[in-house]
Amino acid sequence: MEMEARTETQTATETAAAAAAAAAAGTAAAATAGTAQAPSFAAVQAAEYPDVPAGYLNTAALGLAPARTVAALRQALDAMAAGRPDVDTYEEAVAASRASYARITGVPVERVALASTVAESVGLIAAALPRGAEVVVPEGDFSSLVHPFAGRGGLDLRIVPLDRVAEAVRGRTALVAVSAAQSADGRVADLAAIREAAAAHGARVLVDATQAVGWLPLRAGDYDYVVCHAYKWLLSPHGACFLTVREEAEGTLATGFAGWYAGEDPWRSCYGPIERLAPGARRFDARPAYLPFVGAAASLSLIEELTVEAVRAHDLALADRLRTGLASLGYAPVPGPSAIVCATAYPSSAPDRLTRAGIGFSLRAGSLRFSPHLHNSPADVDRALNALA
Repeated sequence: MEMEARTETQTATETAAAAAAAAAAGTAAAATAGTAQAPSFAAVQAAEYPDVPAGYLNTAALGLAPARTVAALRQALDAMAAGRPDVDTYEEAVAASRASYARITGVPVERVALASTVAESVGLIAAALPRGAEVVVPEGDFSSLVHPFAGRGGLDLRIVPLDRVAEAVRGRTALVAVSAAQSADGRVADLAAIREAAAAHGARVLVDATQAVGWLPLRAGDYDYVVCHAYKWLLSPHGACFLTVREEAEGTLATGFAGWYAGEDPWRSCYGPIERLAPGARRFDARPAYLPFVGAAASLSLIEELTVEAVRAHDLALADRLRTGLASLGYAPVPGPSAIVCATAYPSSAPDRLTRAGIGFSLRAGSLRFSPHLHNSPADVDRALNALA
């Protein structure tokens, strides 16, 4: 059995390497061929997660790296330790990650900038707003999305309930900033209504998709800015983050934070002022931390192979099973549909019972939070419910 698992993992790693190379070369046909016959979730779980203990339901806190990602990172670290850092391979992984994220979010690759944190990207947008500009955000949204506007000062920050964001947009609103899925309770924003309201009043829209991309289909080109840290539902290491900027919004952002990597030819932009910035959103690139993007190239290839639509169906089926079970136990789950499941009413003993049962979960804003993803099965959900019964 162990030999079979290793063989499947090696095969998956080779597939990921081929997909990354195709993405770096920009060959859409190769990418399509890689997703034409998506593997089953059972096959993925056997090949990519052979050693994960049962009960990890905490992807909204930290996504689990698949075997292909671990293999890619180990190879890169071994090369570094041996004094043979392979910059060409790192650059290929960066290019592959950018291209893969573009395909997953449905935008041209030139619309994707590299980042390292959500707050960094939001700060770039906040810094570009004129003094006194009104920014509408939901109550209780994630601090990395909200605080850069508050911390900048000189802005009119309006905080409203999530279900009233669209109606709160008015003529003087410059920007609406909202998470596609709420970290605290899993609620999914009505992005279509927000986009429509913003368009009617001439406001721009910023979406934090960190808790969404990977399980929730999202077309990033529908919004002026979309930021996504890949360490949750995209199963990548911390430090692989993406910012998409719609072409019409490109002129709203300054390049005062640009470093050498934002040059049209980064390796000729290392000294003095950058002679020519890169075209498109790449001019907003932060210098990528190589190892996180080596991991991201492998992890995103898995999401592409499975397809976001298939991952969504898998995740929501598990989340619905969990939500139904929690309701039957009187735990008052927040209604879905969302891959993030939160129980707002529970006995004080519940966290300890879950911990003793080996369940991965989080406590967020007074709720028990669970978040099943592609490595989970119904048995994981039932294990959690049995611990709470």
